[in-house]
Amino acid sequence: MHILIADDHELLRDVLRSYLEAEGGFMVETVADLPQTLDRIAAAAAPFDLVVLDYGMPGMDGYRGLEQTIAQNAGRPVALMSGLAPPGVAEKVLSVGAAGYLPKTLPARSLVNAIRFMAAGEVYMPLDLHRPSGAVETPPSGLSPRELEVLAGLCAGHANKEIARQLNLREPTIKLHVKTICRKLDAKNRTHAAMIARERGLC
Repeated sequence: MHILIADDHELLRDVLRSYLEAEGGFMVETVADLPQTLDRIAAAAAPFDLVVLDYGMPGMDGYRGLEQTIAQNAGRPVALMSGLAPPGVAEKVLSVGAAGYLPKTLPARSLVNAIRFMAAGEVYMPLDLHRPSGAVETPPSGLSPRELEVLAGLCAGHANKEIARQLNLREPTIKLHVKTICRKLDAKNRTHAAMIARERGLC
């Protein structure tokens, strides 16, 4: 996976690149601001599998830099990262078509899993940011307690293997639950199911 990390803190860039490359399967480049980000994407032979942007780095201008980068990266995923969640970040990130939001407080293992998840085309958002302020709880649309547990994993951006480990179930069982959840929520895929769940206050 070809990843571009954009952050104005050199130490964070170096630590994140070192950790990802040590995990294997990642080729990581880093830049320090938005102009460098856009230039590097333009110069690349192919779009990056994932671009991760620091919300507060020079040139970002709030969410404008996120939107510019999404347009520049030819439809490949772009995610936002920050030490503090800006107000309304979940709704804004999803509305502009970003791949998700990464808090800098995320444990290293979870960060790697989230990056893999987003590079594969899925959406990642921390569980505590899923429900918009003022969201009204609605009935669970016929979902069983176990299906709601699996749905929470989808909303958290976890892969089937990770959900299976957390629930002490086999991965094929999780796949079946995901299919059932999609059918009950009339969702096209797992990402769509998570979006519907957030809208209905199910996770």
